Amino acid sequence: MKSTRRKFLAVAASAPLPLLATRPRSWQKRRPTRIDERLRIGVIGVGGRGAANLAGVASEQVVALCDVDARRLEAATANHKDAETFVDGREMIETSKLDAVVVSTPDHTHAPLSARALRRGLHVYCEKPLTHTVQEARVLRDLAKRHDRVTQMGIQIHATDNYRRVVEALRAGSIGAVSEVYAFCNSKAWANGRLPAKADKEPEWLDWDVWLGPAAAHDFHEGSYHPENWRRYWDFGGGTLADMACHLLDLPWWALELDAPLRVAAEGPEVHPVGTPDRMHVRFEHAARGERRAVTVHWYDGGTRPAILDEVGLKQWNFGLLFVGEDGRWLVTDYGKHAFGPQERFADYRAPEPTLPKSIGHHAEWIQAIKDGKKALCDFAYSGLLTEAVLLGNVAYRCGAELEWKSETMEVKGSDAAKALLAKEYRRGWEL
Repeated sequence: MKSTRRKFLAVAASAPLPLLATRPRSWQKRRPTRIDERLRIGVIGVGGRGAANLAGVASEQVVALCDVDARRLEAATANHKDAETFVDGREMIETSKLDAVVVSTPDHTHAPLSARALRRGLHVYCEKPLTHTVQEARVLRDLAKRHDRVTQMGIQIHATDNYRRVVEALRAGSIGAVSEVYAFCNSKAWANGRLPAKADKEPEWLDWDVWLGPAAAHDFHEGSYHPENWRRYWDFGGGTLADMACHLLDLPWWALELDAPLRVAAEGPEVHPVGTPDRMHVRFEHAARGERRAVTVHWYDGGTRPAILDEVGLKQWNFGLLFVGEDGRWLVTDYGKHAFGPQERFADYRAPEPTLPKSIGHHAEWIQAIKDGKKALCDFAYSGLLTEAVLLGNVAYRCGAELEWKSETMEVKGSDAAKALLAKEYRRGWEL
């Protein structure tokens, strides 16, 4: 395998851009002819969330596994002994005979791998946030549409019964027209990344160069990046906002049918050039559309809480969403439960009849959509716009300015520095 990989990387390094073939192979444009025909799936990143995603698609033919960490790769092959194994996801996409790919790598490699897979005609499931930059999210949306592939972003909570009941309640007008939403996340796990003074030796079980992917050269530091602390660093992740906001903000986007915000502003501690912040407040302003009012969505993380929680008697809630409606009515929810208030206003409340069917599972929805030739609920058209908004929150924070956003043309006003943060540069061989 190492010899094959060296040959692949040598070809990739010398190939004109875009790298290697982009025309889909004939088998990659087909759809299964029977509902019981299993897909040929490759999984890139098989530890952590990757292990859960691997289990989620195990009903199909897992024919290829890839990870830069030899320990994790070996553990994953225990249940998939016939699968090809790879260290470099680009090689797997280019050389393995696949119908679909699951991308479960750190944020900074989501887009290069997903874009390559889409250009090869593969269906793609990619973990949240969909991308590392705003521009990357737009590229993946466009590629998915151009190549007519079935896509899904990994926001598994979208498949829960509780989220479905909240969507139905809000759309039925249970609290009237919603004007404000408060998302509050008590996590501060992915903050304050700092570089140690001394580099550590790269371990034999880790291909550090492939792990870096499109990023500029960095020394290896034991425990600082791999396997999960990369979220603390701007070069690889986006802190708590990038990690959690797609899960929580998915609900108001779904229930209220939100689209790109008009304005985004953020505040937090002093911006550090290397590490992400330990707390943040972001404000997203969405225009009125049709019968829907203008909606302001607030994001709080790092243990900070919106004052309105205490004002309406929700001191015990530390994680979730508060929807503010008319006449003092509200709805609060987390992943597994929801409640209405003030309590006396809902003594005789009856939930609307369910209209959203019970999910067959987030991964299963994607697989079934491929076989049926339909769209998945969290396809890149939907999740790409959601990701753009989330990442604009980080851009606004790093610029220290309120941004005006024109989604159609991807123009940002309010800070010259913001324009540079919408995109990034790539090492040769990892371009979009």
